[in-house]
Formats: sequence, C-alpha cells, structure tokens
Amino acid sequence: MLTDEKSFYPAFLGDLDSAKHEVIIESPYITSGRLKTFRNIFTRLLDKHIALYVITRDPREHQAGMDRQSEAEIRWFEENGIQTLLCTGNHHRKLAVIDRTILWEGSLNILSHTHSREIMRRLEGRQVVEDTIKFLNFGSFLD
Repeated sequence: MLTDEKSFYPAFLGDLDSAKHEVIIESPYITSGRLKTFRNIFTRLLDKHIALYVITRDPREHQAGMDRQSEAEIRWFEENGIQTLLCTGNHHRKLAVIDRTILWEGSLNILSHTHSREIMRRLEGRQVVEDTIKFLNFGSFLD
C-alpha cells in the first residue's frame, strides 16, 4: 500500500492500535507538536506491555530549537519505558516495524512531519521485515 502525508497517519495509527508485541520507529527528527499525535497511543501500547523502540538522530546534531524539542521528547520516552537509540553521523532513515510483520518505509519523518509532501509504503510479511532488520543491523538494539 502507498500512502502520502495525508493518508499515512490514519493507516499507521490503525496499525499501532493493532500491535500485539513490538513497535519500532526510526525517525531522525522528533517534534513536540507531532508527539501530541502519539503520546496517548504510546501510553496505551505501554499499558498493554508492548515493547516500544525509537531510533532517532542525536539531538546534538540538530539545529537550535529542534534540539530542545527532541531532547524533551526523548526524556519523555525514557521516563515512560520507551527504549531509545540515538544515532550520529547524518542519520536520516524513516521507517517503522510493527510486530515484525508490517514494515512502513519512505520519506516521511514519522515523529516530526508537519507540512511537506511525502510518500510511505506499507509492506507485510515476516521475511521482508526480518531482512530489513538484519540489513539495518538492529539486532543488538532490540531485546
């Protein structure tokens, strides 16, 4: 399935609502405005003991303003039990994995998007997800 910046969030939030075990989100940028979309659903997922992982750019690599928002949201993640991995070196991938059976990938910064035109593709299948996790070398980060 292909989505754009308008159709992505309803579809993605539906997938999050259906999560049973694990959610991985890789988004280089995080903004407080966009996190308003996710706080409640992240809290519900955590209450259901679903493992949440966020992989993002180290806030020290952001411009002024973005760094403070990112730091504040990462602090919220850590205080609430969301495992966070900070990446350095021009990190820019955008993807999400749900229950190791659904992969979202494309150009949209999931945790910061506001106004730009974007595309996201949804793929299903354990093998495509496992291949992606192996390719990205996530194994050491994920429990």
